[in-house]
Amino acid sequence: MKQPSSKHGLTFRRVYHYPFWQIERTEKRWEWDVARTVFDPESVDQKEPNSFYNYWRKRLFNRSVPETDDGFIYMPLQGRLLNQRSFQMCTPIEMIERTLATFPDYKIVATLHQKEIYSVRELNAVEHLERTYPNLELRTGQMEVLLDRCAFVVTQNSSIAFNGYFFEKPAVLFGKIDFQHIALSGETIECVDQIAAHKPNFAAYVYWFWQDQAINAGHKNAERKIKDRFAKFGWLK
Repeated sequence: MKQPSSKHGLTFRRVYHYPFWQIERTEKRWEWDVARTVFDPESVDQKEPNSFYNYWRKRLFNRSVPETDDGFIYMPLQGRLLNQRSFQMCTPIEMIERTLATFPDYKIVATLHQKEIYSVRELNAVEHLERTYPNLELRTGQMEVLLDRCAFVVTQNSSIAFNGYFFEKPAVLFGKIDFQHIALSGETIECVDQIAAHKPNFAAYVYWFWQDQAINAGHKNAERKIKDRFAKFGWLK
């Protein structure tokens, strides 16, 4: 996850789940080539995506089909709740406040990250919101259960939103990331009708994002793709 140590260095980073990888000039996922590439679902061979998608959904989450949702918003939080970082539209606390204002009739389940160490100020801020708004509930963990039952995901750029694609859950992002192509922007969401009308082709996207744009280390074309990336960045003639 660190920045390459020199101008000739590269980042070799997993694309959320093994065996999918990317080789890039930067550690910033939102600046990767895939993030800048336009996703056209019509260009994806329709014979492969569904079987690929169903295979990985079953393998990763032991799910054949998504469950019926319970109508709440799942909001996985990350770190630095009071800071706005360069890739974010607002601070995470402001994201919670904006979502509460946009969807006043929806229950919001916000989860603290299990590996983050939050400051007293951060915890006080988010707990104050929980006390103020009866439709906001704080939890920790429970990703698969919440993805199963939520209506959609709101987050900065948590990988949980990408995992949500396997549960056919739309994502609203308040930050930049590499899997933003079929997500909605927190800057433009004004009502739930926009999300209800948003019907991306999850199977085609996951297939394109992993099998076409990433390096599948278990695929026969992996060596060629690695060489292509090295050549692009001047490591091979």
